[in-house]
Amino acid sequence: MNVPVWLWFATIGGLAAVIIADLLVVNRRPHEVTIPEATRWVLFYISLAVLFGLGIWYFAGGTYAGEFFAGYITEYSLSVDNLFVFVIIMSSFAVPAIHQHRVLLVGIVIALIMRGLFIAVGAVAINALSWVFYLFAAFLIYTAVNMVRQGVGGDDEEWKEPRVVGMIRRVLPVTDDYHGSHISVRIDGKRWATPMLIVMVAIGLTDLLFALDSIPAIFGLTQEAYLVFTANAFALMGLRQLYFLLGGLLKKLVFLSYGLAVILAFIGVKLVLHALHENELPFINGGEHVPVPEIGIALSLSVIVGVLAITTIASLIAVKRNPALAE
Repeated sequence: MNVPVWLWFATIGGLAAVIIADLLVVNRRPHEVTIPEATRWVLFYISLAVLFGLGIWYFAGGTYAGEFFAGYITEYSLSVDNLFVFVIIMSSFAVPAIHQHRVLLVGIVIALIMRGLFIAVGAVAINALSWVFYLFAAFLIYTAVNMVRQGVGGDDEEWKEPRVVGMIRRVLPVTDDYHGSHISVRIDGKRWATPMLIVMVAIGLTDLLFALDSIPAIFGLTQEAYLVFTANAFALMGLRQLYFLLGGLLKKLVFLSYGLAVILAFIGVKLVLHALHENELPFINGGEHVPVPEIGIALSLSVIVGVLAITTIASLIAVKRNPALAE
């Protein structure tokens, strides 16, 4: 897929324009986001992603469009798991409801910028070293196993404040209370950071940690950096509205971790097969390519959608029969 430089700039500019419009419209009057409002915004961002995917289909063909949709759905579904941690962060910092949207938006912009750098490094590594696929595959399968272990009674993963956030606290004086949506204030001639700055950085850095499994996962579906970046961008942009829409529903998705584990393991296997097909390691088949079948994007997309549908339906049925599961 040949993506000219101007298209990269146009895409980034378009995404920036949407984010700025979001800030001007939603944050024009700080308020608690309602369910109907969140629903409209979620549908808006999903529609944007679908239109973008159809544009890829029209200009670049069905294969690349399929890779984009598979990557977008995978990133969006993995991001839903992030929402559990976002809820904990918001509660830990006691963020006022009227400012939560702004916190999520700025935090996710930080995450998107850092993910862009991560994607660039990953794309360069993959193009230069085919054996990187083996590392990605191993990491995804390891992550899938950990998800299953936590789901069957292992210790729940708790959010820990990133070290960078602790460093900011030590370097900058931080006020005890929020001052509206300001990230810093001047008190008695001295500049103070507010908890708003700290929580924004915490959201952004925490999302970046989740990218350690989601970025290798999407590289297992497409090696096109442009598709990887745009799939991540659309998933993250719609994530914050999903935070307000799902609310208590998050607790009802009791089997979500199992579904995500299956998806990650499936993509891990797909990466292993691709790595063997592109093999250059001398101790495997004498450094020659291994003639193994590869998993096509149509099958990948079907598995991802199917697993998510089964996981969601099974979760809702289980919680309806036994409400204690959601506690």
